[in-house]
Parts: sequence; structure tokens; C-alpha cells
Amino acid sequence: MDDSYKTIEKTAEGYITERKSKFISYVIPVETEDDVKTILEEYRKKYYNARHVCWAYMLGPTREDYRSNDDGEPSGTAGRPILGQINSFGLTNVLILIARYFGGTLLGTGGLVRAYKEAAAAAIENAKIVEKTVDDSFILHFDYPLLNEVMRVLNLFESAKWTQNFTETCEMEITIRQSLSKQLAQSLSAIYGVTVTESIDNEG
Repeated sequence: MDDSYKTIEKTAEGYITERKSKFISYVIPVETEDDVKTILEEYRKKYYNARHVCWAYMLGPTREDYRSNDDGEPSGTAGRPILGQINSFGLTNVLILIARYFGGTLLGTGGLVRAYKEAAAAAIENAKIVEKTVDDSFILHFDYPLLNEVMRVLNLFESAKWTQNFTETCEMEITIRQSLSKQLAQSLSAIYGVTVTESIDNEG
């Protein structure tokens, strides 16, 4: 199971010039379409005097949710090359936007495609790319005498993380990458007296 994906750690910036036109690019981590809308509004205000603010985004670990926008540039000359760079680097959960200040010389469709591609790549090359996992979470309930046995199983799974709440009984929330979650849940369920509930999908 492919339960990992590449994204960026934090916002990074790039900059190129092409025949006196300036292209200021940003690659920004995002989780939802609402994140995208909020950030686009913010940057459109910041670059209100730019000729164009073009963009593309990709969302989700399966990289099936994406969109691009030319913002008035000739069709296919801005948003699509930006999206192409997101694909070239194999990224998701990112938004790339590029503010263009017109330098007085028309670049033509080929020149625009090249400029937006290079500007997008410049921002990505300045970003720290990280790999994240798609995780499952579930809750354990058991009596305190079973703790050592539960911990023995958990210690066999290096990628497992957990939080615990011990009062009269024990409750633990376990998070582990999706490809190992079924195996871990079965191993814990095999301990007599341990209840495993509430499986949830997460992007870790």
C-alpha cells in the first residue's frame, strides 16, 4: 500500500525576470480548498498592482484534487505550467501562485509557458520537501494489569505513536501509518481484555 506522499515543510519563494517582466513565485503548504481561497485572497491584496496572479494547487495523498488558473494570461500559458511543476516534483498539499509585473515586452505563448514553469520551479527548489504518511488512529481500552503486554506489542511497531490516559482503567490513542494499522490492531485485539475502537483515517 502506498501510504506516503511528498509535500513541503513551509512557504518558500522564488523570483525570475524575463524581458523585464518580473515573476514572483510562492509555494505554500495547504490542506483544504478553504486554505487555498484564504491564501489567494491574501496574496491578491498583497500584489494588487501586479498584472496577473496565476496559480495552481494539488491536494490529497492520492493527488486527485487539483486546479489551475491563468488569471487573464493566454489559456494554458500559466496555470498549466505551474501545475506541471507540482507534478514534476511529485508534490501534493501545495499551492503555487505567481505574481507577474509586466515589463513592456510581450513574451508570446512559448515565452510565458517557459517563464511560469521556471518561476514555479524556483520556488519549489527553495522549499524543503518532506515525506509524510497517511495514518490510521484507533482507541484502546484495557485494565491496568494488561499494560506491559500492550506495550510489548507497541514496541514491535517503530512507527506507532500514542497518547495515554490512565485512571481506573487505561485508554490509549494509537496512530500508525496505514500500511501497518491492520496488523497492529489485530495484534492488540489478540490480547484478551483489550478493546480496539474508533478507527480514523488521517494524513500524518
